[in-house]
Amino acid sequence: MKNRILYLLFFLATICGFDAKVRLPALVSDGMILQRNQDLKIWGYADAGEKITIKFINKTYNATADQNGNWSLMLPKLNAGGPFIMTINEITLKDILIGDVWVASGQSNMELPMRRLTPLYENEIKNANNQNIRFFTVPQKYNFKAPQNDLDGGKWESTNPQTILNFSGVAYFFAKELNEKNKVPVGIIHASLGGSPVQAWMDEKSLKKYPEYLAEAEKWKNDDLIQSTESQEQSLSKAWYAELDQSDIGLNQHWEKDNANTNDFGWKTMMIPGSWEDQEGPFDGSVWFRKEIILPKGADQKTAFLNLGRIKDADVTYINGIKVGNVTYEYPPRWYDIPKGVLKEGKNIITVRVINGGGKGQFIADKPYYLEIDGQKTDLKGEWKYKLGAKMGKMAPGQTFIRWKPVGLYNAMINPLINYKIKGFIWYQGESNTGKPKEYGDLLSTMISDWRSKWNKNDLPFLIVQLANFMEKKDEPIESNWAELREQQKQVSLNVPYTGLAVTIDVGEWNDIHPLNKKAVGDRLALQALKTEGKKIIADGPIYQSMKTEENTIILSFKPGTDDLVQGELKGFAIQQKDGSYQWAKAQAKGNKIIVWNDQIDNPFNVRYDWADNPDGNLKNKSGLPASPFTTEQN
Repeated sequence: MKNRILYLLFFLATICGFDAKVRLPALVSDGMILQRNQDLKIWGYADAGEKITIKFINKTYNATADQNGNWSLMLPKLNAGGPFIMTINEITLKDILIGDVWVASGQSNMELPMRRLTPLYENEIKNANNQNIRFFTVPQKYNFKAPQNDLDGGKWESTNPQTILNFSGVAYFFAKELNEKNKVPVGIIHASLGGSPVQAWMDEKSLKKYPEYLAEAEKWKNDDLIQSTESQEQSLSKAWYAELDQSDIGLNQHWEKDNANTNDFGWKTMMIPGSWEDQEGPFDGSVWFRKEIILPKGADQKTAFLNLGRIKDADVTYINGIKVGNVTYEYPPRWYDIPKGVLKEGKNIITVRVINGGGKGQFIADKPYYLEIDGQKTDLKGEWKYKLGAKMGKMAPGQTFIRWKPVGLYNAMINPLINYKIKGFIWYQGESNTGKPKEYGDLLSTMISDWRSKWNKNDLPFLIVQLANFMEKKDEPIESNWAELREQQKQVSLNVPYTGLAVTIDVGEWNDIHPLNKKAVGDRLALQALKTEGKKIIADGPIYQSMKTEENTIILSFKPGTDDLVQGELKGFAIQQKDGSYQWAKAQAKGNKIIVWNDQIDNPFNVRYDWADNPDGNLKNKSGLPASPFTTEQN
């Protein structure tokens, strides 16, 4: 009996000892980069009254957990350097660096990982090896009920050919440029989510003047509503796909196989890239495509790479009856690695089952389509055979995308970061707010002010990526929500202190909302960061400042320091006549001014430059930086 009591006492002591151990937030961990030249907060959790001892760089610091088990202490300003070791009671944190830390946030163009950029940056990925560039990727979560104090996971990772694949491309190139220029470690805390509108990244207080967004946030505090909505939508979607699969004669007859059932005699033909709906009329459902290619001797011993550009919406792709890949929605590229033994000498059949559940189904134009073996490419553009698998009724109403609702991402992905000292923010977002562009400037300005107050530092740099050119070109000057949102971004950068604008109007792709050239974006953000540090550099393209009318011309002036203009004739300008409409204009750079006119307009009122979804202007300064789209109209 005595032994049992001793054992019980020992067990209780062990449990109590375990409970008393210090716990640390996810960000305070091995490999972290701490912000140089700022007082640093280190914080965590323990039992009430627990004594905390931190040893770091030959100094000791002490704290005591409060009655709620929270503790924190401040370290003095530190110079860049490392690696260092920190001990916090019984915890040892290794490989700590001191440098500059930036929060990278926004939607999919910030999220887009380096693996998606492989065609442009294969050598960059292969040779990546830099202990002084580190990422902490925040888990993608939402919470409508209350701001979270900690993250549900995440870890600091330094750059190597494996880890870089998951790093934000924009943030990586930004960090790389700053690391090279400043010679100090750069840490990126990456918190972004594809498709998210700005209001998802704002807290309740910031949205006070937007009652519709506050009401929406309040609505989604209801867990039962979230569960029932997701359950119902999943059920409807599952039923649609089940009916499609049951109805699809191609699935039932195994058209992916090379057998009697897949004899494609009588299949129609179409040119790829293109849309089958141009021939069949609009419909939702499935379509099967086949292309025969002839490969040389030895192909069966080779691995290969299949690039099918982009397809709207989903595809499952086979070669010689073997599934080689699939993508379930329209945006990702169709890049499929083909293992050895799939290809054959002589005739090979590529089969693609495409499912479209809304909008115009198509193989996207101006994308690459090829099969590559040992560096030799077989072009797959041109004539393909196709046959309808099944025509369906409309898919159920679209997904609610609860994760994009107001407040949710702020609570779960931003609030847990605010104790961690940082250098500033980089922000690539706005595509999801183009439906109501005129409110964007106020929303973003309010968010910037709130984030800075949360970090208790009102001069934290906030660097904005302006939306890139996208969608088809228009023949005439017309209104554009994308142009209006770019204008809002520009106005924020001009009117809110300690902000900067990375203009990307020249690096977009008309047929892809996710353009690949993320190095230019990261480099231009880095220029803005260096400018905020007081470096004597040109970080901006020409910034419009004022206009004056002389007879039938308008003469434009630009902000000094950005007005070393590339001389000559210019594109992208439109001029406003008396009735308010715009007509294309001629324009010429002369010295540091631009003269704009249209021979048919005698009394011009205003000028717009690159005011379109996908403009083609060529206004730059001699530093090679493009001008932001602008209008001379007064807001």
